[in-house]
Order: sequence, then structure tokens, then C-alpha cells
Amino acid sequence: MERIQLAPQVYLNLLPADKFNRCRFTVQLRYPARRDNATACALLPYLLERGYADYPDLTALSRRLAALYGANLSVNTSASGPCRALTVSVDGIQQRFALRGEQLAEEYARLALGVMFRPALRDGMFDAAEVEIEKKQMAEELASEINDKRVYCLRQARRKFFGDDPAGIERQGYAEEVPGLTAEAVTEAWRWMVRCARVEIFCSGLDGQQAAAMVRDQLDKLERQPQPLPEGKPMPPCQPGHFTETMDMVQAKLCLLFTVEDFETGRDLPAMRLAMAVLGGSPTSRLFMNVREKQSLCYYCAASFNSFGGVMCIDSGIEPENAARAEQAILAEWRDLCENPVSDQELEDARRYTINALAAVGDSISAQENWYNGQLWRDNTDSPAQVRAQLEQVTAEQVRQAMGKFRFSLSYLLTKEDDCRE
Repeated sequence: MERIQLAPQVYLNLLPADKFNRCRFTVQLRYPARRDNATACALLPYLLERGYADYPDLTALSRRLAALYGANLSVNTSASGPCRALTVSVDGIQQRFALRGEQLAEEYARLALGVMFRPALRDGMFDAAEVEIEKKQMAEELASEINDKRVYCLRQARRKFFGDDPAGIERQGYAEEVPGLTAEAVTEAWRWMVRCARVEIFCSGLDGQQAAAMVRDQLDKLERQPQPLPEGKPMPPCQPGHFTETMDMVQAKLCLLFTVEDFETGRDLPAMRLAMAVLGGSPTSRLFMNVREKQSLCYYCAASFNSFGGVMCIDSGIEPENAARAEQAILAEWRDLCENPVSDQELEDARRYTINALAAVGDSISAQENWYNGQLWRDNTDSPAQVRAQLEQVTAEQVRQAMGKFRFSLSYLLTKEDDCRE
């Protein structure tokens, strides 16, 4: 990847696309999470997908995408510790496949920049009627969270874990605030974001000089006062908290969260990647082999590490009556990994699995972009090949030490009514 700074807090990231039959242009605004405008920011993707200044309604925008050989537009939000991001992406076929010689990559870039920076405002604001329509859609999606019990349990655990910390501000917004959202509030959230955010551009398939000129031309028309992004800090260790919620359901969900101490990305992340694979991130992991297969205490049990929030998550689907035994078994596997050596076979299985996953990064434009997007959140531009070289050097002792940096902080059990921990 080639990274070019175009202006203060504005970066162009050029990714190779020659081997693909598609190309992609992505505009991302990275900004500090704020509780006072979180719900307004969360509504923006719904509105931006409806159209922009050149194609101001959904019908016109859909026709334009169809004319570009069925190009795809996506607008979404994401979270990274105390920061959030609004992302607009347009992808479609490479221009060498265009039947009439259209400059497709340039059109994709123009469309993505337009959606992000030139929305369809009326009298300087988002249309009030459209805001009301999208508020209903947003409210329905927030209400539907409870329908996916695994996701619901994970989010409830996260809410207890982060509390009022900026990392815990809801990326999807707050249901109780949706009815009160106004066109003025949403417009102000967009203007604040454009003014203060860091701009990251990911370009696959468009000439770098041309892309840079298009971005500069767009930004020259905007008022910009970019703010530095806050750094993510792990939550402080605490006495483990145990929470139980009941509802009408059959299979229970259990989520365990751990905070990390003395973690440095450059020093510890390679060992942490393998530690996750050994514990619960691969088909040969301890949680899969021991808790699921040998003890039959769960339907699934997976471990993951979020380096931005400094938290390890282990979640599982269990029979309600096995909740206490499953939690004890999971903690036993974690403690054993902290205290005892990792076998050579375990380490090599985890290494092969992780390296194989890295090899898949180059299989698609979106996977390639997602990789470098995640790396840039860590202020890092290492390629998958460079990370593979780092993984090759990780020892069993480093894996054990990495796992020993975690402290058990919270368990959240979502189980059937009239059931409780043993």
C-alpha cells in the first residue's frame, strides 16, 4: 500500500487492483465518539444512501448506479475504541471492461466523494420528511437487536463492561433518542464530522495523481478544522462482575470479558494473534476441543481480542443448566494457558491457521481494504506478508505471556426464564 498525505489529517491510501476485475473507492471520516450526538451520527448512513446533490433522490441515484454497470454503494459506521468512523464505498467493474470506454474508476470516486461531502440538502439541511422516514427504519433496527440472542448478549456484556467510557458509546445510537431527532440535529452532526474528522481515502484501481486531484478539489470547498483522535486505553482491572438476564428462550448465551494489562501493539500483537488461535479462535483451539468436544458443555465457544478496546471476549451457546459448569471450564482453560507451556503441536496448528487467514487477505479488494483499514487504526501499515514474518518468530513462551496479560472482568448470562446459575 502507498500512503500519501494530501492535507492535515487527510490521507490517500493506494491499493493494488490489477489482478481483480473490479475496483473500489472508499471515503472514511474518523472522529471522536461523543455521547451528545451519537444517535444523530448513527442516522447519517440511512440518509446518505438516499442520494446526493447530483442525484438527489433514491430513484435518480439507483439509475446512476445501474448505468455504471451495476455499481454498488454502501454507507456504514464502525467503532474503534473511543473513535467512530463513517464510511462511503463505491465499487464496480474495472473500466477496461466498459463497453463504451467510460472512465468508471473516476465515476466511482466522484460518486463516493459526492455522497460523503455533498449530500442532498434542502435549504442547507437534510429533508425533514426523509429524516422522519429513516428514523422509523432506524428505530425498527434498534428494536430488532433482541432477535439475535448472541449479538444481544455480546452487546449487553459490552455495555456493562465499558459503562460511561467513550469506548462504550453506542455506534448504532440510542433507541430512546430516535423520536426526538430533528433534521437540524442530524445536519449539524454531519457538518461537525466533516469539519473535525480525519479523512482516510482508500483507492483501488484509480490512478493516484487523478485520485489526489479529485480529493483536493472536493476538500478545497469545505471548512476543515481537524481534531486529533483520542487514543484507546484498556479498561482498568476490576473485581469480576456476574450478570444474569432472563427471557423466553431455549439455548442460553454466555459472554466472558477480560481486560488487558501492559499491552503494546507493536510488541505484543503478533503473540496475541496466536494466543487467540490457541485459546478459542481456531478449529484446534482449547475451547473447541476441550469445552465443546470433550465436555460437551456448549454448542460453540469462540475467543477474540479487540486491540482497540483492550478487551478479550469469549462467547458461547450453552444449555441453561450447564451455565456454571461452562463458565468454570472456560476459565480453567484460560488459566491453564496462562500458567503452563503451550505444546509445540498447538503452537504450530495455531500458526498455520493464522497464516492461512492472512493469505486470504489478497483474495478480494474488500478484504485488502479491510486489512489496511484495521492496520491504520493502529498507526501501522504492515502488509500481511510482514505480519506473517512476525508470526513465524513468535515462541510458545510469548504466547503464554500474552495470555497472562488478561484479567477476568465480567460474565453475562442470557438464559431462559426461571433459570439461574448453579
